[in-house]
Amino acid sequence: MLEANQESYRGLKYPWGRRADPLPGEPQQVAEGVYWARFSMPISLDHINLWLLEDGDGWTVIDTCLDLESSRKTWELLFSGFMQGKPIKRVICTHLHPDHVGLAGWLTERFDCRLWMSREEFLMCRAMAADTGRPAPDVALRFYKAAGYDEAQIEKYKEKFGNFGRAIYPLPESFRRLIDRETITIGGRYWQVIIGEGHSPEHASLYCPALKLLVSGDQVLPRITPNVSVFPTEPEGDPLTEWLQSCNRLREILPDDLLVLPAHEAPFFGLHVRVNQMIESHKRDLSSLWDFLSQPRRAVDCYPALFKRHIDGGSMGLATGETLAHLNCLLGRRSASRSTDSEGVNWYQQHPTVSDFEQE
Repeated sequence: MLEANQESYRGLKYPWGRRADPLPGEPQQVAEGVYWARFSMPISLDHINLWLLEDGDGWTVIDTCLDLESSRKTWELLFSGFMQGKPIKRVICTHLHPDHVGLAGWLTERFDCRLWMSREEFLMCRAMAADTGRPAPDVALRFYKAAGYDEAQIEKYKEKFGNFGRAIYPLPESFRRLIDRETITIGGRYWQVIIGEGHSPEHASLYCPALKLLVSGDQVLPRITPNVSVFPTEPEGDPLTEWLQSCNRLREILPDDLLVLPAHEAPFFGLHVRVNQMIESHKRDLSSLWDFLSQPRRAVDCYPALFKRHIDGGSMGLATGETLAHLNCLLGRRSASRSTDSEGVNWYQQHPTVSDFEQE
């Protein structure tokens, strides 16, 4: 059990401190009937927070971790210990990313229970997992060539293609759809589904008015901003505009006095402060990128305008997706223009009719 160790930092308040870290198999109670479990992951984002909710004679779990042997062992430790042998009655996944949905199929199969997800997340997850074992399609190779990848970088992408499905246990054949603003009952209390877009197609957060809690998934994180990317499946998409609109909506419909339970790092108070910080961060990035486009640039040339760190092979995919999200946002606002050269590479620059960048 973690001791209360409230810490304030950058306008947020952390009831158990910014670096609180529950031990595997020893979840921390954050509210009546709600427990925080942390699972380790062998990637740069080295953990994920999962949420165990008492639900009558069993449990509802929110998110599942990657499909790893170490993750299964942690779950087994919870089954035989903290969860007191009571069954999981449903598995809720906030969205399709492997650290959230990786063991959903395994858990629903083991306990013969239903997976609850939004429709777009479930269907997109199945579609992406189906790419495993097949070569990267030509449309994806053209997409990254257009972004400015050289031949060596294209080869690296081809080697990694299909990795998404390798971290996911096969999803069940059916699911229970989560719908925006619907209410579901867990442990005798109602929880409202809040759908957001941008980080993923139809991300579901869960709000409990009685407990003053928001399980925010990746929609609201206390220190980092969620990755918002354009991918080859929808090259003209504008997920950044969708994500900014979702953030504005969260401020409008949710009170500010909630304890936010994020998928990464520690629970905190200060929902509206954090949402404002994330919105302003992207506004600054858009302005910086527009300034950088005073001369024609490829997507890969634009990393310095958005990232303070060096972008290498390991981070290039997400950096490219995030850069294209910002570029497509500028295109949608008609603040930038795009042209394609004879090699199929896209070049971006300030729109010739725009003399100064104005935020919307």
